[in-house]
Amino acid sequence: MSRIALKIENISKQYRIGQVGTGTFSHDFRRWMFKIRGKEDPYLKVGEINDRLVAGGEYVWALNQINLEIYKGDVIGIIGQNGAGKSTLLKLLSQVTVPTTGSIKVKGRIAALLEVGTGFHPELTGRENIFLNGAILGMSKNEIISKFDEIVEFSGVIKYIDTPVKRYSSGMKVRLGFAVAAHLEPEILIVDEVLAVGDIAFQNKCISKMENVAKQGRTVIVVSHNMSSISRMCNRAVLLENGSIVKSGDVEEVVQYYISGDRIDLAEKKWKIDAPSCGDITLDGIKITQDLSLVGTLVNDIEKDIYLQFDYTLKKDKKMYCGFFLSSSNGSITFVSSDFYETQRFNKLKGSYSSVCKIPGNILAEETYFIRAFIAEPIKDAKPIIHIDIKDVLSFQVVDNLTGHSARKNHIGSYPGAVRPILKWDTNVI
Repeated sequence: MSRIALKIENISKQYRIGQVGTGTFSHDFRRWMFKIRGKEDPYLKVGEINDRLVAGGEYVWALNQINLEIYKGDVIGIIGQNGAGKSTLLKLLSQVTVPTTGSIKVKGRIAALLEVGTGFHPELTGRENIFLNGAILGMSKNEIISKFDEIVEFSGVIKYIDTPVKRYSSGMKVRLGFAVAAHLEPEILIVDEVLAVGDIAFQNKCISKMENVAKQGRTVIVVSHNMSSISRMCNRAVLLENGSIVKSGDVEEVVQYYISGDRIDLAEKKWKIDAPSCGDITLDGIKITQDLSLVGTLVNDIEKDIYLQFDYTLKKDKKMYCGFFLSSSNGSITFVSSDFYETQRFNKLKGSYSSVCKIPGNILAEETYFIRAFIAEPIKDAKPIIHIDIKDVLSFQVVDNLTGHSARKNHIGSYPGAVRPILKWDTNVI
């Protein structure tokens, strides 16, 4: 337990859904009768997984048999769809609520920021709420005073520090709340999706602060739907689905598993029936390949050109263009491209077409990529009309091990960045 900050053993959380108060006293009384007789709670034997798409059922398991060890210095991301149990887990860890079964062992002081303005009294000023939150977290008055200026500077609300918090915007509350939680030096910092309220500059400040907290040997647990932020600041991740852990471990592996979970593994798609169509335009096929004479290729050499080919049919003369969004495995868009500038000045005649986009070699990074394809019609002085839009129609990988050039891959370790070009350098003796 020396390196373990949090140990979660077989915790489950059950909720009763429906109208508040319907049969509550009778259920509680029955539970009490079973307890004093030394029998198991009768309502632990019933219940369903917390699947929002399934109707019916009186009891649901928001969490079911969760086992997890979180170590000192870990920055761990909790990810999953809405309703997966992420916020419930953080509430249990923060001791806002208690588990139905199981136990949680905590080593150290916890500071939690679970929602906008957590722990703030709306009638008190920002200054007063800093001292109130500090006292709740177990800090002495002198400790709070020593950190006060640093908290206010980080929050960026110094102008309003003596204004009642009820007059703060959501972003201001988040700024002050995070500043208090992060600067009062808890051993475990818990943050639930509140950073989505702040602006980009403040989000970056928060991420840097959480990274510094982890470097000091303290633990950070964060819930977010922003996979880019999770990938950047976390070293581990846990994926929840319907209240259960489906995957945990290295953050990149878990994030890619989550992002790719409902996507297809396909480098070529041809439609013989039910082809995407808007009436005048039909998309017949699309593929990713490094040789246009061959079928689509899932695994592509980083040094070779990659081609994206659209095959489509026009039933009448039409001004239109095709394009795609290229996204990485963490969900961020690497770039967007289309043949808009090649086709905007003239109509394409009725017939079948094949449009090809070349992505030069040594541009993309080693990654798994996803293609969102679209066909649109430009409208003068207005937004274009999107006739066909297919998300995640193709996927492919770019790797650097086909040619054996491992030195370019390993001489400085893993290359960060959305792209990985080889740029021209000139070196001269001076």
